[in-house]
Amino acid sequence: METRNCDIKIVKGEEIVPFIPALAQLRMAVFRDYPYLYEGSKEYEENYLKVYLKSKDTIIVLVRDGEKVVGASSGMPLNLEDNAVKKPFIGADINLADVFYFGESVLLKEYRGYGFGKRFFFEREKHAKSMNYKIAAFCGVVRPENHPQKPKDYHPLDRFWQKQGYKKMEGMQTHFSWQDIVDDTETLKMMQFWMKHL
Repeated sequence: METRNCDIKIVKGEEIVPFIPALAQLRMAVFRDYPYLYEGSKEYEENYLKVYLKSKDTIIVLVRDGEKVVGASSGMPLNLEDNAVKKPFIGADINLADVFYFGESVLLKEYRGYGFGKRFFFEREKHAKSMNYKIAAFCGVVRPENHPQKPKDYHPLDRFWQKQGYKKMEGMQTHFSWQDIVDDTETLKMMQFWMKHL
């Protein structure tokens, strides 16, 4: 499962603090690629990551090659998320206190294909179950099939998510706004929710 002397480190709550600058850089690097095409800033990313300091129940699974953070996957109680994330669950009559929300999983390209993606899900689910959460959920951006920036060799992660036991929740979507690397202004993107009972 590990390669190139990589190791897995689990950090929770305040333990995340020393890794925030590295995580901000990693997010900006990975999210520039399709399908997110995200034009981020270090200041915004570091501020965003501080949400994980609000509770001891938050988790980030780190992949490190030596001292370099090359991958990370996050999770938090859904109640800590903003209203855009919580609203679809309220509309579906799901108890927010039952849901552990998986944020993003980011991994540099050269470290993909070694099982870290599966490990990200395993560690976050293990953490959520240890605190008696009943549901794990996340969302992913939906891009049109004919998007001009879509690489010819792009493969969506739907099948991978299904193999991990997650189901696309039809009718459960939200919208986030960010600036694509090819644009001058922010635009709304639809985000589709996926869910698994733990």
